[in-house]
Amino acid sequence: MSKLSGTVTHVMRRFNLDKWGGTETVVFNLSRELHKNGLNSPIFCTDMFSKPGPEKIDGVTIRRFRYVFPWFGLNEEAKSKLRLKGGSPLSLPLFFALLCQKNLLLIHTHVGRRLGGIARTVARIRKVPYVIHVHGGRHTVPQDQYDQMVAPVEGKLEWGRIFGLFFGSRKVFDDAAAVICVGQSEADEMLRRTPGRNIHYLPNGVHVQHFASAEPDAFRKAYRLENKKFVLCLSRIDFQKNQLMLVKAFAEFRKTHPDWKLVFIGSVSVEEYYRKIVEEIERLDLKGSVLIIPGLKPGDPLLPSAYKAADMFVLPTANEPFGIVILEAWAAGTPVIATRVGGIPGFTTDGENILLSEDNDAAMLTEKMEQLAGAPELQIKLAQNGFAEVSANYDWSAITARVLKIYEEILTPRSKR
Repeated sequence: MSKLSGTVTHVMRRFNLDKWGGTETVVFNLSRELHKNGLNSPIFCTDMFSKPGPEKIDGVTIRRFRYVFPWFGLNEEAKSKLRLKGGSPLSLPLFFALLCQKNLLLIHTHVGRRLGGIARTVARIRKVPYVIHVHGGRHTVPQDQYDQMVAPVEGKLEWGRIFGLFFGSRKVFDDAAAVICVGQSEADEMLRRTPGRNIHYLPNGVHVQHFASAEPDAFRKAYRLENKKFVLCLSRIDFQKNQLMLVKAFAEFRKTHPDWKLVFIGSVSVEEYYRKIVEEIERLDLKGSVLIIPGLKPGDPLLPSAYKAADMFVLPTANEPFGIVILEAWAAGTPVIATRVGGIPGFTTDGENILLSEDNDAAMLTEKMEQLAGAPELQIKLAQNGFAEVSANYDWSAITARVLKIYEEILTPRSKR
């Protein structure tokens, strides 16, 4: 139980079970663990893909507020793309609700820009500290991916800039009491650019036992995969996750492993990219060998069962600040292949608990899959070492203890440090 008491309010763009991703996983589990440690820890967000108002999920309070995308001339297609990628919304109802939050001890924002500026402004008015949690993208998103993200507002007049100035959106990082980065590479880059800042590398966590105790048969029966070997890829359907490369690599892999299947699980955040994947599957004559499951809600028992049932887990991502799905696969005892990008090399060891492939190299990814499929001893080695690593260092209880230590440090008066 923590020595702290009061309310730590989390601020994020959206929170929806049907559009669940890595950030939602982190914020939800952190909020739940803080609650166990005696802190009231609600989540404040916009009502993207949801209705405004409060909701309680497994003891975690989510409060959703109306919002706008503050650009002139946005059509419905552009708004839809912004919603899927989070966009940069403005929510004055969230600002006033946060301003009135009782027993506010600290604000933990998981977003910058306007919503981050709201967190900053409320913290200044209420005279409480705030921390900003970087879930990737501050300095590490490749330019071509960034261009795709901002394409919906290209050439549009941004009337929300006046609110950005009022909330000090450009000062969110400068004025934060602490900056938390989920990726070691992101933390290193931020320290290089702003030496002397209170920057912490804090990896994501996982409830190890939840995945370790899963039964594989449930998922196999649900999707008619009994006695079938399959490759699992679990992440949102998005150009940043690069599932298209895995489809191409699997097409080559299948030439020597014709009985294997490829299973994608993930909500669609970029519709155009999803259509490209479907078209590529049809072009490569893989329709009977590839299964796409739009997404399983976080509490669905089939989610850990999928990890447990898979013969290998492959993450072909082109940009990844950390890779929480790697921890989940490790916890389930499943061998992992991933690309050597972002924060992944910072917490994995190639050849010991993972096989790393180079970014956007489908041929190398095929080689890694063939190598792993044909080496039972290597499968056991990667699975055992991965499980040992996640059990020792990444259970949510250990990660939450580190978060509480950061809170305690910034809440302790300098004279007492």
